[in-house]
Amino acid sequence: MFSKIHPVNWKELDWTSKAARSFLREAIDFGLGNQGLSIPIRGPHGQYALFTVNHTCSDDEWEKIIQYARRDFILIAHMFNKKALELEPDKSAEPAQSLSPRETETLTLLSLGYSRAQPANTLGISEHTLRAFAESARYKLGAVNTIHAVAAAFSRGLIFFRPQRALVSQHDNQFRLGQITRCILRRR
Repeated sequence: MFSKIHPVNWKELDWTSKAARSFLREAIDFGLGNQGLSIPIRGPHGQYALFTVNHTCSDDEWEKIIQYARRDFILIAHMFNKKALELEPDKSAEPAQSLSPRETETLTLLSLGYSRAQPANTLGISEHTLRAFAESARYKLGAVNTIHAVAAAFSRGLIFFRPQRALVSQHDNQFRLGQITRCILRRR
């Protein structure tokens, strides 16, 4: 079910079997929301974690939340995992590596959700060159993929992230990811 490395929206899962429906019904009875997004995370030494965000709301509301907050959830998942890994005994400290200005610009533009073509055009370089900068930054940060590199650069203060305004109105439920994200950023 979670063999891929991309986040899984629970709506994409097959809930048609009796066992799956029973499992979901029991989970909801214990306070789990009916909507969810599970984010698989690989650590720098092969560790595997699964970070899940869930909520009780309609399909339409969940779609708005996912459209707005998917990148935020991924960043929070990687930051949360990084903090959890710091609690591991016998963990050696990560050596600090600085990024070149181009690597920093590349990760900053990619963190905004642009495709590779858009940052390449903005920086006046080819997509191949942009990919080389992203891979170099990924290697320096010990990241397993570009999303992990963006999260690592952000958590180390090498790039800055400004969340966009929510598509969810102030009156929708009690879910306020934008407020949560701003709160986390202020504490840094």
